[in-house]
Amino acid sequence: MYEFFDFANWHFYIALILSAVNAGVLCLEGYKFLQVIQLSGYHTRGYFEWLKGSGGAYVGRLAMVAILSCACMIVTNVIVMNYNEYFSYLGLIFYFLFSYIYIINVHLAPKKTPLKMTHRMNRAVILLYILCFAVSFGLILLSSMFLWFFRFGAVALSPLILPILVPFVHWLLKPLESAIGKSYIRKSNKKLAQFPNLIKIGITGSFGKTSTKNFLATILSEKYSVCATPFNFNTPMGITKTVLQYLSLGHQVFIAEMGARQTGDIAELCELVHPQYAILTAIGAQHIATFKSLDNVKRTKAELPKFLGENGFCVFDGDSEPVQEIADESICRKSIVSIKHKADVYATDIITTDKGTTFTLHIGKDSLKAETRLLGLHNISNLLLCVAMARELGLTNEQILNGISKVAPVEHRLQLINAENNVVILDDTYNASIEGSQRALEVLSMFKDRRKIVITPGLVELGTLERLENYNFGKRISEVADIVVIVNKSNYLSIRQGLLDNNFDETKIYEAENLLATQEIMKDILLPNDVMLWENDLPDNYI
Repeated sequence: MYEFFDFANWHFYIALILSAVNAGVLCLEGYKFLQVIQLSGYHTRGYFEWLKGSGGAYVGRLAMVAILSCACMIVTNVIVMNYNEYFSYLGLIFYFLFSYIYIINVHLAPKKTPLKMTHRMNRAVILLYILCFAVSFGLILLSSMFLWFFRFGAVALSPLILPILVPFVHWLLKPLESAIGKSYIRKSNKKLAQFPNLIKIGITGSFGKTSTKNFLATILSEKYSVCATPFNFNTPMGITKTVLQYLSLGHQVFIAEMGARQTGDIAELCELVHPQYAILTAIGAQHIATFKSLDNVKRTKAELPKFLGENGFCVFDGDSEPVQEIADESICRKSIVSIKHKADVYATDIITTDKGTTFTLHIGKDSLKAETRLLGLHNISNLLLCVAMARELGLTNEQILNGISKVAPVEHRLQLINAENNVVILDDTYNASIEGSQRALEVLSMFKDRRKIVITPGLVELGTLERLENYNFGKRISEVADIVVIVNKSNYLSIRQGLLDNNFDETKIYEAENLLATQEIMKDILLPNDVMLWENDLPDNYI
């Protein structure tokens, strides 16, 4: 061991260089594991659930890299060890070759949400590099002590530690990240305190949050200067970033989308934003895998109207039974909306075509003819939520109708796209809920005298309900579609069985491993005038 640390020993310097290079290789090989822990909101529970499921494929590939590399290096060392001890380094060529192949395959794979190199992720990668360097050097040291002929080949075993090392890095950095997060929240609170007259609106629900937020921003812009959280910035850091970077003194309204994966998340966001107004969209089994029960979902979403107190105002979706139950228990001022029955704000005479939707809007005693480019009854529900809030904030009927006419479909949320050869694409790939998928199929059914194709990986994040709901999803698809392409194996059997049990033609069911395979299938089966519904797109931490 002491000879190994002799500064006159070239093997020591080679070990340092090799450890530094290998640490960089390991950071590149760890891309998928870093991406998944980021997509899991830096919660290790979601990461390990992925690791037990589809993540096992990546662990297997890393194991293959290690096994093949070790085998090749052992053979190389046996062949050349009698010629020159430095020739044993030749075996490393195989390790770096196999690692390169693995890295290229991971980085070229299609990604819905690529790894974002945020400040937090940069810190994680730096610490990961340091630990990988230490592990690489430690392996070389130990093999030099006990397996001299294999001393540098030991680095081939290092990829096996990545699945555990990545969450370990997250755990080590957690106190630092918590302190940094709190400092940003303090800055956000300090800035919000400079806007005493700012109208602050929180929006939550199991689905429809982002669409409702965008619709509301458009309608309220008829009277106010509006700042809304962009994209799906619905976490403490997302909202904080919006306040610090986008909110200005000229804004009169701030709309915050509020997401949650566990009980207490909404209460935390309320303490950050301090909303006086709120909208509660529909509640369903979305994210049941993390909430564990629908009661937990309901309890978490109820944290928003509860925070408002008696003086606050909340709009509730009266067509969602859990939401209506929350409304009945809430002490805040409230407005109920519906597309099924009379309410404070409701819609009748709803007519949807491939051009958009017309309906009669009822606000109190007023009945108004409204037109929108949006498709689907769920989007009308979301619009009604916005109308009730707009009326509360003093918009006139004319301003409300103008705003409704200007509302644009949200990208990837039942977005209608006219393609070549008169093909219509209904892009509903952002995510999918049980209720949302039903409504998407309703829109698809409107296209009469056209062949209808459904492309879907099924419904996810439903915990123990997932198999049953995808079976039922298959049954519902069979009533509308002519051809079905099921993407990914996760829900293939459940959806297929639902289709077959409802007498769907087995020859019209296609299985695609991924998006690229789907595109190849569509080249063969797509005809002019077809209508394609792309329903859901699996997140990267599900494949």
